[in-house]
Amino acid sequence: MRTFVKFCGLRRDDTIAEVPAGGAAGFVVDVPDSPRNLTVERASELVALVPSEAEAWGVVVNPSVELIHQLFDEVGVDRIQVYGTVPDGLDFLELHHLVPSVPVAPAGAGAPDPTVPPAETYPRIHMDASGGPLPGGSGLRPDWEICARLVDANPGRKFILAGGLTAENVADALATVRPWGIDVSSGIEGAPGEKDVAKMRAFVAAVLEFESTHA
Repeated sequence: MRTFVKFCGLRRDDTIAEVPAGGAAGFVVDVPDSPRNLTVERASELVALVPSEAEAWGVVVNPSVELIHQLFDEVGVDRIQVYGTVPDGLDFLELHHLVPSVPVAPAGAGAPDPTVPPAETYPRIHMDASGGPLPGGSGLRPDWEICARLVDANPGRKFILAGGLTAENVADALATVRPWGIDVSSGIEGAPGEKDVAKMRAFVAAVLEFESTHA
């Protein structure tokens, strides 16, 4: 699989095995309002199950320096996706392994294109829909045309598209935005916070089908 695929909001042991090689398992930590929220202790248990050929990501909102340190040093995540503000007081290596999420307005909102954080600090950038009750996992779709402009204006950057992706529309998203990676959460669930293994497999199959016809 050429496309980086992140399955986000994992909470059960049996879903970890569905993370594709070269992709990532995302764990929402210390976000109490999210149906996908985990304690640091539970995140540690799940991170230990992530296959060696995939990455483990923490997903946080306006984190403290202490939480960042805890996720890297104690939980053992490879990267941390940050919604909101990145705290001061982190060293360069920690910053380099953070993935800031850039909020993108939905189609038709007439909002300006967002500013992308500098490449020298953040090699990977996450794009998700703005305006939901929570920063992520809302199933809202960002304006793909704006996302495509961000990708085109920043050649070589590793952009990850999120927001409203499903097995049914991921091929259109890949063709329109041409991101380096994709991130799915609610689109592979049977109920909020409950991943559906059949939907996870269908999502991977849809990505592989797209890649087979767009070599």
